[in-house]
Amino acid sequence: MTIELIIRTVATIVIAYLIGSINPAIFITRLKTGQDIRTMGSGNAGFTNVLRSVGKGPAIATIIFDYLKGIVGVAIGWWIFANLTVTNDVSPTEYVIYGRYLAGMFVIIGHSFPLYFKFKGGKGVVTANALMLVVDWRVFLLVLGTFLIIFFATKIISLGSIACAAIYPVYTMLVTYFLDYLPRLNTPDELRFRFVLISTGCAFVVGLMVIIRHNENIGRLLRGEEKRIKAKK
Repeated sequence: MTIELIIRTVATIVIAYLIGSINPAIFITRLKTGQDIRTMGSGNAGFTNVLRSVGKGPAIATIIFDYLKGIVGVAIGWWIFANLTVTNDVSPTEYVIYGRYLAGMFVIIGHSFPLYFKFKGGKGVVTANALMLVVDWRVFLLVLGTFLIIFFATKIISLGSIACAAIYPVYTMLVTYFLDYLPRLNTPDELRFRFVLISTGCAFVVGLMVIIRHNENIGRLLRGEEKRIKAKK
């Protein structure tokens, strides 16, 4: 690993984490009610709790800003790695995608454990979804379609989120192998198989982080106690 790569990696991690630590749910709820969303409802600083505890308007604002936060964070990782000097057999395309994943993971970590709010934040679902969109829109559409099917069938957001987090690495593996790796075999722009493995591994870590943050929801789902979505009037 070169000094340049180390510097860019550290810069991406720090910037992405600090961006992720900005929590719209907390800011918007304070502006609307003067209260801390983490003391309301489920105690989670995220879209679903804002929807249930504060209302539709603040929830919509929360999801928009959470999405923008994720997109900005991942785009910065993209930019930092985009003009990296290539000194080995790693394709520039690989570096860029790795930079996006790296930034996205630390935006999620910042969202879940925000520096500015005593390390108590949200579950990272919306931010993870923004990561999927910027990294690979094809995988994003597959995940979004899966979520919508589950949500409209059950009206339980957490179930859709957990299922999509679990299947995210599977979709990533299928898309990168069949649509990226195989079509470029024996071409000047050939990707190594490690691209599929590393992309799948990154997707697995992202999905695992989201699932771990839903440990209480998983318990309620198993007990049949998880609430269906219902917005505050």
